[in-house]
Amino acid sequence: MKKEIAIWWMRYPWFSRFGIFLCVLLVYAWAFQGLKIQQVMFKDGLHYLKVFLLDFWPPNLEVLDVAVKALFETIQMSIWGTTIGAVLSLPIAILSARNLAPRWLQFIANFLQNAVRAVPSIVLGLIFVAVIGLGAPAGTLAVGIYTIGYLAKFYQEAIEAVDPRSIEALQVSGASWIQIAQYGIFPQVLPLGLGYTLYMFEYNIRAASVLGVVGAGGIGFQLKTYIDGFERTKATTVMLVLLVVVTVIDAISSKLRQRLEKM
Repeated sequence: MKKEIAIWWMRYPWFSRFGIFLCVLLVYAWAFQGLKIQQVMFKDGLHYLKVFLLDFWPPNLEVLDVAVKALFETIQMSIWGTTIGAVLSLPIAILSARNLAPRWLQFIANFLQNAVRAVPSIVLGLIFVAVIGLGAPAGTLAVGIYTIGYLAKFYQEAIEAVDPRSIEALQVSGASWIQIAQYGIFPQVLPLGLGYTLYMFEYNIRAASVLGVVGAGGIGFQLKTYIDGFERTKATTVMLVLLVVVTVIDAISSKLRQRLEKM
């Protein structure tokens, strides 16, 4: 009976593909039903969106110096936050890697990664604002802790992708655990790890901008102030400055990552 079913399944492979397609369709239908979207939402929403966006134009360039100063603070937060996160992520990644750490350490380190990733950056911002007060230090610490959850995972995957033959050769020669990491893993992981770090720095500029909404400093604080005060043309100037800088940093970061990949 099983053999006949297997033959029938091989004869009609389209049936399995149709079944997968049907399951995906049902999942999307279930998700769409949960949104409770009504047609009137689109009709009224587009009108309100048009009115809202018109209030943002034209940009008020009188606050350009304020926007640039706040942007510099955001970049400073991102530099220090990414650096703190990268330094703390490395030992966690090593303890999480299957080819380096014992299983019980892997479990603890992976749990720590998941715990950090489970907390949104804006919640971390609220926590640090409550602990040390308003301003850039709270935002920097929030970005740093938030970075750990992702860079540790990226570093871990890079470590686990290392050629096992180099590790085996060092083990046979009697190398210690630290020497295996220093000579067998880090040289292979370094270019990829630096590329991940650059990507995270680029992302953290956006994250730091959002953290300003909860009072954690940076350009997001100015943006929220102008929007709350109905000074939307000033908010447009802030967003344009942020857009230009993020675009430039994205282009530079992409070029650097390409060079690191060639290494």
